[in-house]
Amino acid sequence: MNVQGRGRPRRRRSSRDGTATMTLVAHLTELRKRVGLSLLFILLGTALAFWWYEHGLGAFIRAPYCGLPEDLRYNDADGDCGLLITDVFGGALIRLKISFIVGIVLSAPFWLFQLWRFITPGLKRNEKLYGVSFVAASSGLFALGAALAYVSLAAGLRLLLGLAGDGVIVALTAQDYIGFVISLLLAFGVSFELPLIAVMLNLVGALSYAALSSARRWIVFLTFVFAAFVTPTQDPFTMLVMAVPMIVLFEGAIQVARVVDKRRARRAAIESFHDLDDDEASPLDAAPSALDGRATQSEPLHSPST
Repeated sequence: MNVQGRGRPRRRRSSRDGTATMTLVAHLTELRKRVGLSLLFILLGTALAFWWYEHGLGAFIRAPYCGLPEDLRYNDADGDCGLLITDVFGGALIRLKISFIVGIVLSAPFWLFQLWRFITPGLKRNEKLYGVSFVAASSGLFALGAALAYVSLAAGLRLLLGLAGDGVIVALTAQDYIGFVISLLLAFGVSFELPLIAVMLNLVGALSYAALSSARRWIVFLTFVFAAFVTPTQDPFTMLVMAVPMIVLFEGAIQVARVVDKRRARRAAIESFHDLDDDEASPLDAAPSALDGRATQSEPLHSPST
């Protein structure tokens, strides 16, 4: 009986992900696969949005405009609200544009998952956690900004169109209105991502709480300047609607940076003892601590004899 090697321990196979050791050609092949799947999901989302356009999506987009008073919007002979189209292909192009943008939004979880599957093998565990948190938080903040823009859209239109005064018939074209709505939603959504970028820079150690706290006044000032330039309408109402929530989010980012820096300093203080030799004294403060007020005065150990 062959007993050779019976006592030799078996080597455990490494549990590393095979995609982390791919060649360049394999990486390009994997990238092509992920991009292809992402485009397929976007195409399916676009087709769904194209069908949805006649079943509520178009009315949802026109709702802020059609909710204005009748003297501030265009009405046909039957009194129904509508947008003007000035060329033959205008209606088809508008519907395709809206369907494509909505399709990207609807399919975002699927193509973001494909992107995540491509970059995950090259990341460490803490980087993966940061990545998941960043994607989830950025998606939520973008949706929050877009929702706020949609809610404030009707008030902004009423303010801007009302400035035309009496005797002026307001009739917006579909191209102008859709472009205005999309640019406003994107401006609000992207602007709400800026405080999250500050948090991520703090997590990687590139931006400290002290720097953010000392620049708080500049952050407030630059936020108002940014809102004044980014908003498509550039009116005071829309600027305030964008700037005030951004300032609140930046203040939240500063507080998160404060907590992170405290934990980082506490962790660094603990890990600083690991580099000491066994016979080396730790850098502890050997001075006696201050006593409370009742024990500050010296008292004799024995009462004097009478």
